[in-house]
Amino acid sequence: MDITFHTGEGRFNYRVCAIFLHQNKVLAMRDERSPYYYLPGGRVALGETAQDALQRELQEELDISARIQRPLWLNQAFFTEDVDGEFTHELCLYFLMDAAGTGLLERGESFTRYEGQRRHEFIWLPLEELQDKYFYPLFLKEGLSHLPDQFTLREEVE
Repeated sequence: MDITFHTGEGRFNYRVCAIFLHQNKVLAMRDERSPYYYLPGGRVALGETAQDALQRELQEELDISARIQRPLWLNQAFFTEDVDGEFTHELCLYFLMDAAGTGLLERGESFTRYEGQRRHEFIWLPLEELQDKYFYPLFLKEGLSHLPDQFTLREEVE
C-alpha cells in the first residue's frame, strides 16, 4: 500500500525520485496524464525503505536496477497539482544515481516504455534548457546544476 492519503483539505504523498545525469542532461519523463516533465520514481509503500522503493520504481518504469550514489535532498513540497487541481503536501527524497551498466545511455536521447497499459516518454533534457521547460519540481531547474555537497532538507511552496 502506497503512503498516500486524502483528507478534506488535500492529498499527502511520500515519494522517491532518481536523478540520472549525463553530459549536462537529466533523464526526465512524462506520461499521458501529465503535460509536464518530472523525474523517474514514485510512491513509497508502507514498510518499504526509500532505497527499496526507488529500485522497485526503476524496475517498473525503466526495467533497470541502478546504483544509488547518494541522497541529495528531502524536499517538503506544498503545491496544487496541475492535472487535477488538488492541493498536495509531498515529501520526496531525491537520489543521485549511477547510470553505468543500466543501458539507459544506449537507449538514445528519447525513448518510450510501458508500465502495464501506461505509456511513459523518457528524454534526456539539457540542464540549461530546464528554465524553459514545463518541468517539476521547480527547484530542480536550478538545483540540478548545483548539486549539494551534503544531504539537504528543503521546502518548496508553490
